[in-house]
Amino acid sequence: MIKTPPAASAPAGPLGHAVGVSDEEFRAAMSRLAGGVVLVTAQEPPLDPDDPGAPEGENAGMTATAFLSVSLEPPLVLVSLRTGSRMDDLIDEQPLWAVSVLSESQRHIAGRFAMKGRLSDRLLFGDLPHTRGEATGAPLLDGALATLECRTEQRVAAGDHTLVIGRVLHARVPSTQGGPLLYFKGRYRHLD
Repeated sequence: MIKTPPAASAPAGPLGHAVGVSDEEFRAAMSRLAGGVVLVTAQEPPLDPDDPGAPEGENAGMTATAFLSVSLEPPLVLVSLRTGSRMDDLIDEQPLWAVSVLSESQRHIAGRFAMKGRLSDRLLFGDLPHTRGEATGAPLLDGALATLECRTEQRVAAGDHTLVIGRVLHARVPSTQGGPLLYFKGRYRHLD
């Protein structure tokens, strides 16, 4: 019988990091992993859901690079949201949201929705051609490589982020030309 030694666990540093792993080192290592860029969107609920004349809620959006397919049966995806961010709070309040997979020509959109201290989302969506998703009411960008409408199935706390697993309600692949927008080494890139 072969015995496997127990896994070594590195002692935690002052902020919960393993000794020898700094924020800068972790960021640098993870920046070497290329990721696709998506715009996660949702619509806030109406201010007064009992009043049909009440104004609709605002559109909300954020750029994300931590987005992936989880399961084919059922169709599930995962997005990582900063805990306490506007999008995290909104998706916690109401479970319907959407994702537009950005093309290389939509770099300006990724930058617009990634800015800290940015303008209101109403202004950010003002000049962007989009349609409203049938299942979610969330904005779906024209010119995206793909769009997915989702309903939250599960939320998992993970450090300073929330992993949101969503069931895909609708998926579309428009006849858009061009390649994907990528994020690598801290910059937006495209395939050559």
